Amino acid sequence: MSTSFTNNSDQKGEKSPFNNPIKGRGTANNMAGRFAITLVEVDENDEAIALLETSSPKTEVRYERAKSIISRNSSPDIPFRMSVNPYKGCEHGCVYCFARPTHAYLDLSPGLDFETKLVAKTNAAFLFEEELAHSKYRCEPIALGINTDAYQPIEKQLKITRQLLEIALAHHQPISLITKSTLILRDIDLLAQMAEKKLIHVAISVTTLNNDLKRILEPRTASGKTRLQVIKTLREAGIPVSVLVAPVIPFINDNELEEIVTACAEVGAQSIHYIMLRLPHEVAPLFSDWLHQHYPDRAEHVLQRIMDMRGGKLYNSQFGKRMTGEGIFADLINQRFHVARRKYGLDDNRLSYLDCRHFAVPPKEGDQMALF
Repeated sequence: MSTSFTNNSDQKGEKSPFNNPIKGRGTANNMAGRFAITLVEVDENDEAIALLETSSPKTEVRYERAKSIISRNSSPDIPFRMSVNPYKGCEHGCVYCFARPTHAYLDLSPGLDFETKLVAKTNAAFLFEEELAHSKYRCEPIALGINTDAYQPIEKQLKITRQLLEIALAHHQPISLITKSTLILRDIDLLAQMAEKKLIHVAISVTTLNNDLKRILEPRTASGKTRLQVIKTLREAGIPVSVLVAPVIPFINDNELEEIVTACAEVGAQSIHYIMLRLPHEVAPLFSDWLHQHYPDRAEHVLQRIMDMRGGKLYNSQFGKRMTGEGIFADLINQRFHVARRKYGLDDNRLSYLDCRHFAVPPKEGDQMALF
């Protein structure tokens, strides 16, 4: 049975009056989502209520029995057609997260609710095996943890991601996995076995090597130095690893681009890619709020440069442009990145392919052949 949440969002489209930074959280802004049906107004003059609302918000988890687990997409911008996400919301608290707007569908805020009110799909493993066994399923690589990190902190106790990997290994289902968490090393035994069978690619997200920036941009994540060690450890275990420098933010972390490429090459990364900052829906005001809190001296300059790369808007969802941007500044970052990548030969040719040839259809429930 699911527990219910109370949405303590502010009026739709307005900033929270209590959005001073909260230690350990990406945002203190609990603005309502665009589909909000539950709104609560707080007296902004009552300091006691303000303190209670934002001083130390705890993480809550709702346990959900999902109806399906494999999602499909037709986007030409991403290299996979199917994905699995064991969680909704993410405690990592990355203020820029493109998945934040999905919380609006739950009548929750894409702001603080997204990182404090989480949903765990407790039947994910059962559904995954069931859908792999469907007569219409045709094996191809499945991306794991794309919308929200499959190795966020609650995975340590719930182990839903590990269960999914166990099923993938048992049935020779190829998986591509992206994370910024050290918790992935817990499952290195499974990943190493999958690597031997060409069933796994791991991508580690490296946004910054600056710990001061990491603490406010991605508050509940591992440091850049620690993520480099994760890459090294995975590679030493024979696991294919690529790196995603994401997002690249003008005047915030774009100056680190070459340094990140160099550091990742030195610890054994095989390929590397980047994605420009994306600000869909509610992410735009949340990020703007964050900028004015932490970088008031350059906030407007950053936002203007983003618009320069997005056709005069804060976000352009057009395929072919949403990941890289457009215009002279976007081209400059693209050129810098590719020069650095070529220097170390970090292209996809160094990654082994994912092998779908040995996929074994899971036996259906009640299948007598499963007994032999």
